Amino acid sequence: MWRRLLERCGPFLYRHRTFLLPGLLLLMMAGFKPLVPRGSARLDSLIDLAGLMVALVGQGLRAAVIGYVYIRRGGKDGKAYADDLVTGGLFAHARNPLYVGNLLILFGLLIMFNSPAAYLVAVPLLLFFYAAIVASEEAYLRGKFGAAFDDYCRRSPRWIPDFRGLGESIAGMCFNWPRLVRKEYGSAFAWIAAAILLRIWEVRTLPAYAGVRPYLAWYAVPLGLAIALWAVARFMKKKRMLTDRPAFSATRG
Repeated sequence: MWRRLLERCGPFLYRHRTFLLPGLLLLMMAGFKPLVPRGSARLDSLIDLAGLMVALVGQGLRAAVIGYVYIRRGGKDGKAYADDLVTGGLFAHARNPLYVGNLLILFGLLIMFNSPAAYLVAVPLLLFFYAAIVASEEAYLRGKFGAAFDDYCRRSPRWIPDFRGLGESIAGMCFNWPRLVRKEYGSAFAWIAAAILLRIWEVRTLPAYAGVRPYLAWYAVPLGLAIALWAVARFMKKKRMLTDRPAFSATRG
């Protein structure tokens, strides 16, 4: 019954995920108040740093997936779609490494915001969101690829990556930097800019940061750099300067 509920909710969440996830985070941050431990800006800054590290791990995981063996996650006509069953690269070690990367990025932003109420509400919702999407995708893949997908499920965990043998999985592959930049520059900019703006908001509004507000203008430096890198990547994409390298071998089911 639980599985059926996830599969039924998955297509709707998949189709509207671009708007639902940012909307959820904005609602959490508008409706809940962050906690500054002991009223200490230093402790709060350490928590922000921890959240940033978690998000960077998620971004690194996404980068490794896209750079080595990319799988089409945009779907087709707002529905799950796959030309092939991709099982190479990072997909040999987890069935949903891109979604795990997404969750780490979102959890990192929540850690930076550091609201107990937001944790209680947002974390279960995010887990349900991705569990439903994965359930509906798996139903589609099982219907299309049958026994090959079932065999892949037996070999690769759904969520927590097992990195044993990773070197062997990517041996002989070339990391595709142009594809990484082309596919990822927009989403990477979005969460990095959100993290910087969240930090600016904290410094401007939380009493614990009153002593460092004169230095607030310095946050324009990383924000400006992020905007500049986004603009360069977008220009290169529009000018078709980020074409893929020659194809490399990958294991496909």
